[in-house]
Amino acid sequence: MKLGCIGDDFTGSSDLASMLAKNGMRVIQFSGVPEGNAPADVDAGVVALKTRTMPVEDAVRRSLEALDWLIAQDCTQFFFKYCSTFDSTPQGNIGPVIEALMERLGTETAIVCPAFPATGRTVYQGHLFVQDKLLSESGMEHHPLTPMTDPDIRRWLARQSERGVGHVAAGTVAEGPDAILAAVRAETEAGRPLVVIDAINDADLRAIGAAADGVPLITGGSGVAMGLPVNLLGADALYSVEGDWRGEAGPAALIAGSASTMTRAQIARWRERHPALEITADEVMEGRVTPDEAVGAALESDSPLLLYSSADPATVKAAQEKYGREIVAGRLEAFFAETARLLVANGVRRLVTAGGETSGAVVEGLGLTALRIGPEITPGVPAVAAEGRPLVLALKSGNFGDVDFFETALAMLEARP
Repeated sequence: MKLGCIGDDFTGSSDLASMLAKNGMRVIQFSGVPEGNAPADVDAGVVALKTRTMPVEDAVRRSLEALDWLIAQDCTQFFFKYCSTFDSTPQGNIGPVIEALMERLGTETAIVCPAFPATGRTVYQGHLFVQDKLLSESGMEHHPLTPMTDPDIRRWLARQSERGVGHVAAGTVAEGPDAILAAVRAETEAGRPLVVIDAINDADLRAIGAAADGVPLITGGSGVAMGLPVNLLGADALYSVEGDWRGEAGPAALIAGSASTMTRAQIARWRERHPALEITADEVMEGRVTPDEAVGAALESDSPLLLYSSADPATVKAAQEKYGREIVAGRLEAFFAETARLLVANGVRRLVTAGGETSGAVVEGLGLTALRIGPEITPGVPAVAAEGRPLVLALKSGNFGDVDFFETALAMLEARP
């Protein structure tokens, strides 16, 4: 294995795995730290954790456990993947994890680049934009777990970190890899080793990737990983994932737990033409609906049923105030994890999930330890196949995809000759 990756949630890990596969690597995504060694044919391993919103100390400990396993697989470069909207709080967990990884690796610098222009996330003058809006005006300021109220990634990261935060501006990035690397080294020597790098298009990301050749630790969204496969494998050894994908025949279902703006739009579009069943927080907390009942509805449906708990920010906030933020989130995740387990036990072979926490809970509930990465459904979201089981999935971060994502994903997961 050449590249060892650590993701702070499941869908973000899928996002990174998809980027690496699309650009020529054989990739497996692991659910948590594996017990044995990686398969011999794997170029990149992505260890998917669920550390984004857990206590800082736990996030650091689990990330280091993943790093130690990846080191044991003889990886030569390491990548810490977090969301392209930099989902975190003033306490962490991005900064503390980066610093812990730096310490364990003995490296003096870390590249910080959340940009993913294909999904509208760009960094300019150290500020993160979502499409044409600053991060703090994009809807992410209302995120129930990690409200992003400051678009200046330098300032936000500095609040989480003991080390200084540096910056490489867009003008330098445009000069190419040599200029980028020189600027990163200069910032590190000036006492600012956590180096935020601007990126407004894919050419910027590829230049940053080229500059990162030989840099031990890269952190960011999946976009900046697009240039890494050619560094590690060489242009003549790149692999095409499209030819190996087969999908699965059989029943399908969808589960959405994200409260993001895009997921709610996707739900609204799906409901225009397809069946859906809302699962409210009150119903789950008060025991008025069970996973068995939700699964029964899905199995009785003539076409794939969408089960969703996604709600507008005001409704989410009201539920959090009534029951407690972590309590209601945990109960909903447990509900959908058991629902997914029962769906698959009853013959579902294609499963689409929306929301990082929801998708992570579903993967855990299904006991999936390794996912083989297939073709890209939409930027940041691959089709994946469970190793050794007749099950294919699409695990989507909340804000990814267009309004027709659910239909597109189901079509991609269908069996092919």
